[in-house]
Amino acid sequence: MSSSSPGRGMTTLLSAAEGRDMAVRLAALLPRAVIVALIWILGTAAFTLAADNTIVGPATPDPATGAAKAQTELVVPSVSGQAYVFAKGILEDSGFAWRVVGPVHGFSSNRVMTQSPAAGTRVLDTGAPTIVLRLVRGPYAQLGRPVDVSPYRGTVVRLAGLASVTTPAAKPAAKPKPKAAPKPAAKPKKVVKTTVKPSARPPAFTLADAPKEPLDEISLPARALRLQHWAANKPKTGANVRHWLYQHAWIVTGAQFGWWHGAQALETLIAVDRQLERQWGIGGKSQAVASAALAQVSRKAK
Repeated sequence: MSSSSPGRGMTTLLSAAEGRDMAVRLAALLPRAVIVALIWILGTAAFTLAADNTIVGPATPDPATGAAKAQTELVVPSVSGQAYVFAKGILEDSGFAWRVVGPVHGFSSNRVMTQSPAAGTRVLDTGAPTIVLRLVRGPYAQLGRPVDVSPYRGTVVRLAGLASVTTPAAKPAAKPKPKAAPKPAAKPKKVVKTTVKPSARPPAFTLADAPKEPLDEISLPARALRLQHWAANKPKTGANVRHWLYQHAWIVTGAQFGWWHGAQALETLIAVDRQLERQWGIGGKSQAVASAALAQVSRKAK
């Protein structure tokens, strides 16, 4: 018993010394651990706040988005009084669609009685603004199927005067530029006289309200000859009948307007009508219309 007591006392003293050393080390490390923990917590909070601000905050507006695109304006052409076959071409060339309303349908030889909007109205280019036409009966028999709408889809009509106008921001005044030294007077150029060539298609006669012959189209005699070659041995189908009536109306109406060599074109057209009457069994009424137009044109051309 006596021999083991000193060993136990030494062990107790050593354990107490180790405990004091551990306490001193913990006391020294504790402030550093607390500081590191605080820095980590603050960093995490700042990162979370930045993430929240990035997700919830408003996006930067794109200056190009929402800006009103400037729409071009179109001027409604005048087609009142025109043959429907010509009115369609005028509207299509001007960027418009059309729609026929009323009891008279869209046969080529019918004439336009009214149009809406009126000629000269300025509208926005919405794609193909739709012009509403009302027709009256023409001199031809109503054969085939009428075409009451344009072959492409029309869009809404929006008057240019009712459109909202965005005023651009005023530009800063430009700084005045220094005046340049005056240039020496240029020597007078010689004036070369040029002679204006007459029209390649002088009219047979002139009418007050008749449109001028479109020079970008083939002449009436050439159109009649082309129709004559086309009609040879053509079967009678709905599409072929409509093509013949379309060309027939163009030639007769153009000749009545006094276009170049209209009488010559009508003579060829009458021969085509006789040919189709033998092939298709129709064409007598159209031939009578062309013959009456030929007599009228011949009287006015004298």
